[in-house]
Amino acid sequence: MKLLKTTILTAVAAAALGLTLPSCSDSFLDVTSKTGNNSGSITTPEQAESMLYGCYDAWKRTSSDDTWGFYVVSEIMSDECFAGTGTSDAPQYAVIDRFDQGQHPTSVQLLSTAWRSYYTCIGRCNSLIAVCEGDQITWGDETVRARVIAEARLLRALCYFDMARMWENVPLMRTPEDDANQPQADPDELYTFIIEDLKFAQANIPADAYPKSDMANNEGRVTRYAADGLLARVYLYYTGFYGQEHPSLPKSDAVDALDDIIRSNEYELLADFADLWPAASSVSMPGDAEEWDAELTTYQRVNREVILQMQFNYTDDRYNNYPGSSVSYEQQGNAWLVMFGLRKINCSPYGTGWGCGTVNPKTVKAFDETDPRRKASIIDIEGEGIFDRLNAGTFDNKQDYMRDQREYTGYSIKKYLPTCWANGFSTIPEHHSTGAVMEYQTQPFVILRYADVLLMAAELGGTPSITAQAALDKVRDRVGMPHVVANKDNIMKERQLELAFEANRYWDLMRQGIDVAANAVAENTTVLTGGREVRYTVNAANFRAKRGLMQIPADQISLSGGVLKQNPGW
Repeated sequence: MKLLKTTILTAVAAAALGLTLPSCSDSFLDVTSKTGNNSGSITTPEQAESMLYGCYDAWKRTSSDDTWGFYVVSEIMSDECFAGTGTSDAPQYAVIDRFDQGQHPTSVQLLSTAWRSYYTCIGRCNSLIAVCEGDQITWGDETVRARVIAEARLLRALCYFDMARMWENVPLMRTPEDDANQPQADPDELYTFIIEDLKFAQANIPADAYPKSDMANNEGRVTRYAADGLLARVYLYYTGFYGQEHPSLPKSDAVDALDDIIRSNEYELLADFADLWPAASSVSMPGDAEEWDAELTTYQRVNREVILQMQFNYTDDRYNNYPGSSVSYEQQGNAWLVMFGLRKINCSPYGTGWGCGTVNPKTVKAFDETDPRRKASIIDIEGEGIFDRLNAGTFDNKQDYMRDQREYTGYSIKKYLPTCWANGFSTIPEHHSTGAVMEYQTQPFVILRYADVLLMAAELGGTPSITAQAALDKVRDRVGMPHVVANKDNIMKERQLELAFEANRYWDLMRQGIDVAANAVAENTTVLTGGREVRYTVNAANFRAKRGLMQIPADQISLSGGVLKQNPGW
């Protein structure tokens, strides 16, 4: 049997035989069991909820199964940062960064794990939906059935939207019975499916299902308001990238969706932007891990600004826990996070990692020097005196550091990276006595927050509840920046600053047109690799030939018997 078919059918089987059941923890996604009832034995709403937890777990693993997830790739493809990493590892990132197979010709199946993980989640969601739409469960309350189906459909839509943007051309698996070895769906067909799923979630997840008044217990669940925000995001992306509205999603639907969020009064901007991010909100990091105190950071992991975030836990979350590694394949943590850590050094609060995503100096220059988001979003390695603060260890000075760093710019991403104490120990309370900073990291990835909703509302000309100008002003008021006219250029610039390194910038460029995106990512500059000046070039022609899309994994094409077709330019 071809691998593609095996992969997707295995995903379906996982839904039936590998259901994730909740543990006794209060945390919604703190799951331990990978066994449970098969789909044929699901007869109660409680069992269906357990099956739904398996869908959430599979969605999480689209990012935690490998370091090559959507969020990392979205950053590397953008103009926000360079590929980075070490001089002797991860040359595959250069292929993504420069849209050039010649950078590493043997890297022909990039994101293969992500491809499989997406279909695993889709398969679980399809199986759950089929069970719930059948007659084997006695529900009692039909609104519960509709809500469970709606959550599964929203998770499925999230997967397909990621895939549609990365690859555009992917097989559309609607039901557990669909043939896996089918040609890729037409984009319009795929987006019709995504929009239908999101609208169903809008209509069937009750507004009060997961209120912010109880956010500590239900953070990580998909909600009606997440569906609202994602629908607006789909509208903006599809309309921009394809140059026309999708027949199933007129502008009025997107405006109404954003207005629903605004009118709910469930969400608000945090007073301090830095409190959204662990490293940015650190007050101090003591050398003695035993003295840890929660008040040493103002980070608000659970807050009223976040509308949707992907949760992780620290159970068996080793960064190298992927297929082919020596570690068992049960990834639960945010493995991708360590890619952005400082190369092989701990300098509290910044923990060690692979040195990926060195920040492009032009991104730094995009910020006004008085804008607090610059400091909260970007590590200024030399400006913060990191080399001066390093204890004797692997790296003792700048020269040692740069000898092992590709594309050094002096800047790194601050929003997402491991965090550590001054003694190098992990800041995760349950593991703060270990020096394994590249493990046991659980920072959630924020997919949608209220600031993004306000900026989308401004871009669409406002909603019945707020004008475009007022929406933009709210975002700038939070960081003490003066008001600017709410025109397209200023709004897109504000998105660049507010949402930097949150996997939005690249898709914002793409929806402005291939030429706009190509011109933005094109580079011909000098960077430091191994401490030596080298030319760094991103050819706009390579980008245009690929239309900004990613390579479809070659193993999936080959083992599908040629049913799958490679994207142009790869």
